[in-house]
Amino acid sequence: MGTGENNSQRSVSWGDGIYRSEDGGKSFKNIGLKKSEHIGKILIDPEDSKVIYVAAQGPLWGPGGQRGLYKSTDYGATWDSVLYISENTGVNDVVMDPRDHNVLYASSYQRRRHVWVLLDGGPEGAIYKSTDAGKTWNKLKSGLPSGDVGRIGLAISPVNPDYVYAIIEAANKKGGFFRSTNRGASWKKMSDYVSSSPQYFQEIFCDPVDVDKLYVLDTISKITEDGGKTFKPIGNKARHVDDHAFWIEPNNPDHFLIGGDGGIYETFDGAKTWLFKSNLPITQFYRVSVDNSKPFYWVYGGTQDNNSMGVPSQTINNEGIVNADWVPTIGGDGYEAAIDPTDPNIVYTQYQYGGLARYDKKSGELISIKPQEKEGEKPLRWNWDSPLIISPYSHTRLYFAANKLFRSDDRGNTWQEISPDLTRQIDRNKLKVMGKIWSVDAVAKNASTSFYGNIVSLTESPLVEGLIYVGTDDGLVQVTEDGGKNWRKIEKFPAVPGTTYVSCLYASLSDPNTVYATFDNHKMADFKPYVLKSTDRGKSWQSISGDLKEPFVAYSIIQDHINPDLLFLGTEYGVFFTINGGVKWIQLKGGFPTIAVRDIDIQRRENDLVLGTFGRGFYVLDNYTPLRNITGKNLNEQNDILFPVKDPLMFVKRRGTFGSLGTSFYKAKNPSFGATFTYYIKEAPKTRKEKRQEEEKKLIKENKPVYYPSWDELRLEDREEKPFLLFEIYDEAGNVVRKLKEPVKSGINRVNWDLRYASTNPVKKVSDKNESGYPVLPGKYSVKIFMSVDGKLSEIAGPQQFKAKVLNNSTLPAKDRAELVAFQNKVAELNRAVEGALASTNNLLKKTDIFITALKQTPEAPDSLMQTAFRIKSETEDILQHLSRDKTISSRNEPTYPSIYDRLGEIAYGIWKTTSSPTKTQQDSYTVAADEFALLLNRIKQLLTVDVKNLEKEMEQYGAPWTPGRVPDWKKN
Repeated sequence: MGTGENNSQRSVSWGDGIYRSEDGGKSFKNIGLKKSEHIGKILIDPEDSKVIYVAAQGPLWGPGGQRGLYKSTDYGATWDSVLYISENTGVNDVVMDPRDHNVLYASSYQRRRHVWVLLDGGPEGAIYKSTDAGKTWNKLKSGLPSGDVGRIGLAISPVNPDYVYAIIEAANKKGGFFRSTNRGASWKKMSDYVSSSPQYFQEIFCDPVDVDKLYVLDTISKITEDGGKTFKPIGNKARHVDDHAFWIEPNNPDHFLIGGDGGIYETFDGAKTWLFKSNLPITQFYRVSVDNSKPFYWVYGGTQDNNSMGVPSQTINNEGIVNADWVPTIGGDGYEAAIDPTDPNIVYTQYQYGGLARYDKKSGELISIKPQEKEGEKPLRWNWDSPLIISPYSHTRLYFAANKLFRSDDRGNTWQEISPDLTRQIDRNKLKVMGKIWSVDAVAKNASTSFYGNIVSLTESPLVEGLIYVGTDDGLVQVTEDGGKNWRKIEKFPAVPGTTYVSCLYASLSDPNTVYATFDNHKMADFKPYVLKSTDRGKSWQSISGDLKEPFVAYSIIQDHINPDLLFLGTEYGVFFTINGGVKWIQLKGGFPTIAVRDIDIQRRENDLVLGTFGRGFYVLDNYTPLRNITGKNLNEQNDILFPVKDPLMFVKRRGTFGSLGTSFYKAKNPSFGATFTYYIKEAPKTRKEKRQEEEKKLIKENKPVYYPSWDELRLEDREEKPFLLFEIYDEAGNVVRKLKEPVKSGINRVNWDLRYASTNPVKKVSDKNESGYPVLPGKYSVKIFMSVDGKLSEIAGPQQFKAKVLNNSTLPAKDRAELVAFQNKVAELNRAVEGALASTNNLLKKTDIFITALKQTPEAPDSLMQTAFRIKSETEDILQHLSRDKTISSRNEPTYPSIYDRLGEIAYGIWKTTSSPTKTQQDSYTVAADEFALLLNRIKQLLTVDVKNLEKEMEQYGAPWTPGRVPDWKKN
């Protein structure tokens, strides 16, 4: 697998070489080319899988690195550069002749991108051919464009490998679609067609049965059936645009898959209809914002070419959050959203280049509110990702930035400029790229690139009205302390190269003079993390990058609203936090993938950390408050910590709508329901066996003899119970309402209580699962942690108090919740007794048959014992008829009188998912079931404790064979 996207788009991410899996993708190992950054293609010799070719485009933002064509003959253990052009030019594509695997065609690709520019070609772009497996190469020229050449896509027909195709980007409209019918010796231009943005597309795929039929990936992908003379769209019915990946079935060309900006699509009828793969959570989010909706806040974000949209952070559905819960707010590439803090139905949303609109979530209406140039005014320069904030001093006041800062006090109906141009106003066309200034006619010059010189970050102090900071794409921070009347420019920052992109500014929530900044210089091939802080409103700065290292490029920073030293940082390779203001940064993992975190927000009411990732959707760390309580001192000095518990919400989960749509239907998990207990265990205790094995490893390492334990020591090991944790939960009166058993794991962990009592169902097998029963009462609770080591239980942490609160989302809630819970507990207790009685009686029925069999084998037993066994069996069957089911009638498909178990099951089902009062019918049914069961229970007790015991005693006297449950009597002769 090659890492680093194989295009030159403004949002492209880089990689660290080639990975190999030897277990079908379960795990991967890096096998080299770590400095290639962008892999164009991997080609494996179909006759010798040890031989691998890699087309390395190389670094996009600077010279050098590992670029060109590489070859391995040992599964990637070592690599040889077999085609190297220069420090600025890599290889984009490589194809192999299926008849002769020594014949290769490769396309070189000279390109460079910075914040201000794209150059997608140069004089070193060309097509090369090798006939000796890459040892030597010839540059192909006949019929091909000369001069500055851009990205070239190649394909060789499997039908007739003499046919080689190339789609070529070139300056001065020399590019087009080319074909060779003589193995590259000469080429013919079939048409002028190139993809709409070659730096982003420009890939060709041959049909497996028709030499003249090819597919070209594009904004709207094309197909040609005449070798490239003419093209028509493949078909985008109900399908997204912008395609980047393609696979076609060799034996059925009507079946193919396309992957692109909108995901993966599959067709079985040659693109007439499409099947969308809707279970891939791989959306690329540039930005993330949260609102104050109740009871569950919403998360909004702007995506790479998939709209701006929002989604609830939680639902009451038991299946979680599904695709249907998402609400698009505007199309295009999406960016920063801002939500009115007092009315979550008012959402400010945008698409690229400042396409700002006000969205009404209630109605779905949308109105454009983008500031416009005045008559005769120079055009504004909007960034692709324009910054937007709502002032903390007025929920109707917006700030929005191009190269100037705008303010609206009426939700965007009118705007006023409150700044001049705040950028350096550099003419980007006079800046050197690859060592020189390029012509206006250079290949794709400045295409797919934001206008240079604009504002990209923006923040207003929540402590001083009108104290506003802006950051620009050309490395400036500008400060106003009077709402825009006067501005102060800062252009130098310690250790930060000049003109570095100011990726984020964040005014402190606790100190009116403090502001935080991150700088992103990766588009100058500089992958260092730049994280800075000013305590004097930007007059001076100091680095707080601490122990962060390259390549953790910093994109966003945010401060906790309680603990000013707790900061969170989004980087190219994950999210970090610091508890000491940036001296030391700790990466948050816990199942979080290695992915770029472009933006961060905090939902302060819930204390949730919300991340916008570029490739894996949104992530939420629910209730991060334990991080506020972490210090180096308490982690070092305390063995066990139980952190404060967030008050949980009580509600009944709604039955899901999509439970029967198969396992491919995507469902994001809701937060764990109930009370979440976060705790820290410094070191999990080891068992005797673990201690012995650790000691043995040391001895073996030191080349010393290993001690062989005695049988008594091994017996103690075998019989030792593994350590475990026991969470005891108490009500306000101090009564234990629930116990939760969990394994002991070192570090910070979480366990969840679902606000229910323990199940009263029979325990028939050993299990560590904490089975639940009916909900507890709302109110105050506390929790303690106990640890069992070698069978001895001791308290280690707690108590922590919390309050279970009702969501109040039901139409007919119980007037007296305590009465409901009391009834549920009565039902649970009856259920405990009935389930136990039923299991005991079923076991007894099986036992009586064993008694009868044993008595048949006891010659001395009188017939009266056999008659007793038959009587016990008959009475047992009669009890089961009333307790469980009348099998005689039900087996003949006729209605039966409700048994005790039937009545109890109906009641239990009826009150399991409700907070309404029990119905009169349920209460009456309970009374009937309870009265009938009381009579049956006496008969069961008589049978089990008297009749069966007496029978077993007599059977023992007559020497009957042993039967289950009977202790044999024996005397030594």
